[in-house]
Amino acid sequence: MLKHIKSATLAGAMALVAGAAFAQDYPSKPIEVIVGYSAGGGTDVMARTAAPFIEKYLGDGASLVVKNMPGASGQIGVTEAANADADGYTLGTFNLPGMMARTIDREAAYDRDSFTYLANVVNDPNVIVTTKGGGLDSIDKLVEEAKANPGAVTVGMSSLGGDDHFMLIKLQELTGAEFTIVPFKGSAPARTALMGGHVAMGILNISEVAEFQEELNVLGVATEERSDFAPDLPTFQEQGYDLINGSMRGFIAPAGLPEDVQAKLLDAFAQLETDEEFLAAMKATANPVEVVTGDEFKTLTSDLYDLAKGVWEATPWN
Repeated sequence: MLKHIKSATLAGAMALVAGAAFAQDYPSKPIEVIVGYSAGGGTDVMARTAAPFIEKYLGDGASLVVKNMPGASGQIGVTEAANADADGYTLGTFNLPGMMARTIDREAAYDRDSFTYLANVVNDPNVIVTTKGGGLDSIDKLVEEAKANPGAVTVGMSSLGGDDHFMLIKLQELTGAEFTIVPFKGSAPARTALMGGHVAMGILNISEVAEFQEELNVLGVATEERSDFAPDLPTFQEQGYDLINGSMRGFIAPAGLPEDVQAKLLDAFAQLETDEEFLAAMKATANPVEVVTGDEFKTLTSDLYDLAKGVWEATPWN
């Protein structure tokens, strides 16, 4: 018996030493960051902009490699991240309320407890945009057309069950207008379809249209106050529509991440909040930064899940 106890004690001590060495050496190989949307969209831009700064704060020659896995409104990518080895070498982007909405409107192979919550980085408000020359150059005209011809106004958006979709639900409930949804595999193809005249309007995020204001009608921004990225753009509240909505974007890892590795990642992400170079890079892409890390990020996820569930279940088609 004593021999077995000594063997178990030695094995435990060796495991602790190995774990400490693992964390000390982390990262010793490239870290894959899975983005569940197409290249060029808001989530992809956030990931690629943040990556070199995370590399800097992780140190030791860290390398982050972005891998796009679009499909199923982001569900394919986040499921891949949730089910990866919990060793710190696979991270995923995480969108709210979208990723939690995927567990409400369809079968999902993950839930709120499937992740190690690293950091939310962006809080990006929704905008409604229309094609130039289409005549729908104000929110009033858009609503009037949709009410006069129910279902005739097509709406391009990055996914079903995400912030774009919730924004449309709120608009329909507020106005009684009826629209037809045309979902895409990301915001970039949705924007392309809109600019090509294949859909009449789009619901996107401010970061995704900031560079295209000469080519699109931006009818308003869904914030309480005007955005610093588009100070001349009126809010919907200013125009008589009580619409506040947006997309939060951040990073997760699989649940069960070693504590020391988690601590190293959390420290790296936390430093983004005060990195002037990073803030300038995000401002250049019109991405409003709002860093929330660790347990606070997990609580935010639970709160937005509850909100998304209430909005989704209140829609007449559910």
